Amino acid sequence: MRPTVPPEPRTADDHIGERPPPGPGQAALLAATITVVVLCAADAVARSYPFGPRTRNVNDLGNQYVPFHAHLWDLLHGRATGGLLVNWQSGFGTSFLPDLGTYLTSPFALLVAVFPRDEIDLAVYVITVLKIACAGAAMAWLLLRLRPGHWWTAGLLGASYALCGWTVATASYNLMWLDGLIALPLLCLVGEWILSGRRPLLGVLVVTVAWIANFYTAYMATLAAALVFLLRLWLADLPRRRSLTAAGRAALTYALGMGLAAPLVTVVYFGSAHASEGRFTRFAPVGAEDLLARLLPTTYSFGSPALFVGTTALLLALALPFHRAAPRRVRAGWTLLVLVVTLSMQWGPTHLFWHAFAEPQGSSYRQTFVVCALLVIAAWHTLSYGPLDRRALGAAAGLLALIAVVASGSRLVRSFAWPVLLMAALAALLGLILLGRRRPVLRMAPAALAAVLLVGAQLGEATATDAVATRMRFGHMDDYAPWGARQQDQADAVAQADGWPRYRTDPGREQTVGNDPLEVGGQGAQYYSSHTSAVLSSTLTALGGGWTSGGRSLQSLDNAVTDVLFSVGARVHSPPDPHQNWFPQDGTGETVTRADVPPLVTVRPSAATGAFGPSPYRNQELLLGARVYTLPRITVLNGAGKHPDRSTDRRQGVRVGARATITAQCAAGSEVYLWAPYFAGTARLAGHSAHGLTGRFRADWRPLTKIAAMQRLGTVPDSGRLTIELSPNRLGVVPDQAVGCLDTGRLHTVVRQLKTTGATKVTVSGSGGTIRARLPAGSKGVAVVAAPRIAGWRCAAGAASAVPAKEYHGLIAVPLDGTSTRVTCAFHPPGLRLGTAVGGGSLAVLAGLGVFGAVRRRRA
Repeated sequence: MRPTVPPEPRTADDHIGERPPPGPGQAALLAATITVVVLCAADAVARSYPFGPRTRNVNDLGNQYVPFHAHLWDLLHGRATGGLLVNWQSGFGTSFLPDLGTYLTSPFALLVAVFPRDEIDLAVYVITVLKIACAGAAMAWLLLRLRPGHWWTAGLLGASYALCGWTVATASYNLMWLDGLIALPLLCLVGEWILSGRRPLLGVLVVTVAWIANFYTAYMATLAAALVFLLRLWLADLPRRRSLTAAGRAALTYALGMGLAAPLVTVVYFGSAHASEGRFTRFAPVGAEDLLARLLPTTYSFGSPALFVGTTALLLALALPFHRAAPRRVRAGWTLLVLVVTLSMQWGPTHLFWHAFAEPQGSSYRQTFVVCALLVIAAWHTLSYGPLDRRALGAAAGLLALIAVVASGSRLVRSFAWPVLLMAALAALLGLILLGRRRPVLRMAPAALAAVLLVGAQLGEATATDAVATRMRFGHMDDYAPWGARQQDQADAVAQADGWPRYRTDPGREQTVGNDPLEVGGQGAQYYSSHTSAVLSSTLTALGGGWTSGGRSLQSLDNAVTDVLFSVGARVHSPPDPHQNWFPQDGTGETVTRADVPPLVTVRPSAATGAFGPSPYRNQELLLGARVYTLPRITVLNGAGKHPDRSTDRRQGVRVGARATITAQCAAGSEVYLWAPYFAGTARLAGHSAHGLTGRFRADWRPLTKIAAMQRLGTVPDSGRLTIELSPNRLGVVPDQAVGCLDTGRLHTVVRQLKTTGATKVTVSGSGGTIRARLPAGSKGVAVVAAPRIAGWRCAAGAASAVPAKEYHGLIAVPLDGTSTRVTCAFHPPGLRLGTAVGGGSLAVLAGLGVFGAVRRRRA
């Protein structure tokens, strides 16, 4: 018989090992219900999709996340071009696992499969609402695990967390971040299991799922959960040996969980390492007025931390230091943790630490949900120790008034914020006072009346805050129309013309969103992702391509030479998107043009020589292997008939800010192209040879976030003299070699030669990770695959062993010896082998620990 060990003394906060008190299920359901009601009501008030005519597809939601979920739908239904390894629809062939791990590995993402393809926007909306509701439910469950209390107050505070300012202002349109909102309370719950010695395997699996769902916000949530765990360990006042044992178990649990997620996390990491640099904002802390203003309802800004958690939760958190019913260690510990984490957002080194030492592109305060969670947990500790006395409630009300006074100096507090704050504060104060009464009020139980006031206050101010954020985003961000007739027409045109892998079908230069190929089909240059490779971005830019988002959102390039280079045999032409209103409509519909192009794999006589230069026309010829352009001397005149001033910055050329003309001399019948990457406006070839074409250019120089793509303007008239009329939208620059005249006859000769020597058959595997080509006998030189040479490609000629692919001016190349008639290239995502090894090791350790535990229990 084992000796009996007397129980150790416990503190007021130490109820470790106890099972959750009754009511977590009801609390979770209440939190989820309040959350769903508020989100839907706010969208109805803002007249936002699906409850109104306004689209909710702002910024990256429309450009990235909806198209990626559409691609996931296609994958799940077997309709995608490519597979898990390579996405052949975007960027002429890109690694897909990094995008999958960044945008689509949330368990909720699989729900797209049950929606119709043309209701992809509704699917994303439902997923968003479900994620936020689950975050509220998880927080409510955690609160009752931390401290016993009334289930309905836990549900109320759980909804406060789910509907925090960070959610409604920032994360509701970055839906993959919402997995971090769910992960934080779940990871804190894992810490509670560790302290009580329960559910070790489930704890590891929860960590794994959190990191797989979205490792970026899971990293922040893990840091927060570690801080909460350490504070709980300190408050438990356990003996040193037990504390060290619990800390060791926690470290092992999180290490094993992250290790099991390594196969995906490492792929995402290396995908980011090979990505284009993009455009990153420098961190600058916000002022005290703006920081405190974001604690109040209905405030909004893109560049400040959205700390709103509801007036009730804020009052309770402010009251904690003065609530004498709570132990001093509890009051001091949670108050200091909230203050320290809040200040860490405002200091550069700790700011970088929260963002995994990488300056974020866009919003600088992505870790704000951590502070919101700590505020809610602090509020719960205040409430769980009993009703507030007059001292604590008065101090909290005074601090709230002081915050309002300081915040009044911020431009973020608009006039409508004050009545919302006043009504919410009065209802919250009255409700908290009623919680301390025992006698009936108005023939109602005080708790019932308090619940009505507190829930009503939260519903009102959270709905108003969400609606304001939804409406104000329209004025600060680009927005895109949901799936409609335009996208359906594009998809139908692409489907009818598709001939992959014999040739590519480009969905068109006039894009609807930044990832049109994922949304409407086809195989084009367009691609917008955090993992847009640097080699793809630099190659397309050198060939005259355009981009936005600092080089991470690449656009289609409607050019006869690049269509030959990348085997684009069909191209959809659409009018400008009427939703954008950037340019006037021309009244045309979707049309498809076809071209005679070589196969995806061609043979060149020798390895690549030379390097890209400043002229995209010469760069195209270098990649093509033949001269097909004439670059005439141009004359630029402004509206007064004078020569404009030259640019004084690194943009070489002449400045144009009003109507101007470009004149040049070329061979009659040749195609006219205009390359003006730093020009914003329209360009049109004078005369009937324009064939109705209008070049539409979008560039933004300060800061450099957009450059315009090369545009085809028509053919040179019989006189040989061409005139291009420019209509700028803002001051721009026209380079000295802006005009190129393409000899289509020479180009057709080159195409015939490339078809004769190119592959006779090309196949692509179902997973998209392997491409095979059969070549004519005696092929010498180098086989060139019309795909960017991103990291991970390995190729072999004939029966030789596969080696890392060579490069031919940014494309995949395989040297030939004259005897091989087959070329095979296989793609292995960088980091996958390392991640698999780490994941396998973690799984082996976890299995070993499980066996050891089972043996020890059997012996006991």
